[in-house]
Amino acid sequence: MGARRSGAVVAGVLSLLVLCLTGYGWTQYNNLVAGLHTSDALGGDTKSANGDTNILIMGLDSRLDENGNALPQDIYDALHAGDQQDGGNNANVLMLLHVPGDGSKATSLSIPRDDYVDIPGCPDGQCKGKIKQAYGLAFDQKAKQLVNEGGDKSQREQQEREAGRKAEIDTVRQFLGGVPVDHFAEVTLVAFFQIAQVVQPVTVCLNEDTQDSYSGADFHQGRQQINAAQAVAFVRQRRDVVHPQLNFTDLDREVRQQAFISSLAYQLKQGGVFTNPSQLQGILNVAKQNMAVDAGLDLMSFAGQAANLTGGNISFVTLPIVKFGKNTSGEDVNIVDVAQVQGVVRQLIGGTAPAPPSSSAPSSAGSGAQAGQATVDVVNGTSRTGLASTVSHALAAKGYAAGTTSTDPRHVSRTVVYYGSGGSTSASAVAKLLGGVTTEHDSTVPSGHVRVVIGTAFTMPSALAAAGGGTSGGQPSAPPASGGGASGSQPSAPPTSGAAGAPDSSAPPNGLSGGGIPCVK
Repeated sequence: MGARRSGAVVAGVLSLLVLCLTGYGWTQYNNLVAGLHTSDALGGDTKSANGDTNILIMGLDSRLDENGNALPQDIYDALHAGDQQDGGNNANVLMLLHVPGDGSKATSLSIPRDDYVDIPGCPDGQCKGKIKQAYGLAFDQKAKQLVNEGGDKSQREQQEREAGRKAEIDTVRQFLGGVPVDHFAEVTLVAFFQIAQVVQPVTVCLNEDTQDSYSGADFHQGRQQINAAQAVAFVRQRRDVVHPQLNFTDLDREVRQQAFISSLAYQLKQGGVFTNPSQLQGILNVAKQNMAVDAGLDLMSFAGQAANLTGGNISFVTLPIVKFGKNTSGEDVNIVDVAQVQGVVRQLIGGTAPAPPSSSAPSSAGSGAQAGQATVDVVNGTSRTGLASTVSHALAAKGYAAGTTSTDPRHVSRTVVYYGSGGSTSASAVAKLLGGVTTEHDSTVPSGHVRVVIGTAFTMPSALAAAGGGTSGGQPSAPPASGGGASGSQPSAPPTSGAAGAPDSSAPPNGLSGGGIPCVK
């Protein structure tokens, strides 16, 4: 089983916890803190300015609790994810939650778990690897050091976890260009399941019928209510054994997690869960058992910042990859352009580090002078499902920030790049990438954005399709699903998912917004 059944832990556990505290009071807060696992792994590194807060959420694929103990068999059965022998200590879910101090829209950055990066300190002798592996490598290295020391098993477990946390935090911070990590939260697979048990049923929405025996997913098109076990399958699915044409990949799972957070937060606020003492206590008990946070995180203070997240005041962004590749051992990895990734991060949430030197990543990532200068919004003016997603992802692979995607029911024949004040140069560069299409001024286009309206005559240029990991036909290609151990899990491909409102049926990895129940792949 191994990584084929690797867990997916939703980052919303932290937001949900602090939201619960806003209505639960000081006494309950003290009771929670007394039983919550805390960590000193962050150290005294640089903090965010202007009252901003960056929180790294790490979801472990371990099938154990926070003390390293096995779970009850009925939970393993419900999880459909193996038992204590499966999983490991990889950080299979990595999200950086940026909450601005001025109360403006928060941003959740999803970091694809198979991104091939440098690992600071070379834990266990490995200096490069998938970004998710930093935790497990440092955990294993510490375990080897402690093997002959004896003592309490749970104390050794916590020392090993501390080493893993520090390594993962350092790796993420370096990869993102020195962005401050003010706080962190670590949650396990069972934490997500138990949260879902407390608040079930949860309403989700799918664009297609889909079925997968590996994760246990079996969903129909449209909105539906799911229980806790189905929720685990919803956020873990990365293949479809009945509908292979859907081309599921790891990044589709990233978007599923984002969609679940959005749906859950929306429902909790609408349904009054935050005023239900029984449900609140259940959520807080889960936090005590299967969650760890840094010792400096004042949950009551942060709750004031996080309280508006359930109102949809959050955007979800999946950081770009260049292509799928292999490492020196032949394992599937995501090839990334570090300069491109760090540029996207600086644009979205700022940072402390200067712009990095030119990347050694493949030139297909695209880092010319025009890259990163505009946010590109894409409108699908055709009947081709998912075309806006495909174009958006391809342009993101060329260095542009992906904006919104939508579908115009009034089909148009021409493809046009519209620009507002000062956007002529960026529009011309985008138009060139799209095959030399027309540009036009439109005063309604926001500064720093261009709007691409795709017409029925559009054909994706082969060079642009290759940069986006897809084909000139407009549909991204995906590698075959593959199993493997801790470092050999399947590669990722661009997800296609919808967003709330009037979405394209297949929105780009960077385009999901909170505020409702989005329909996704």
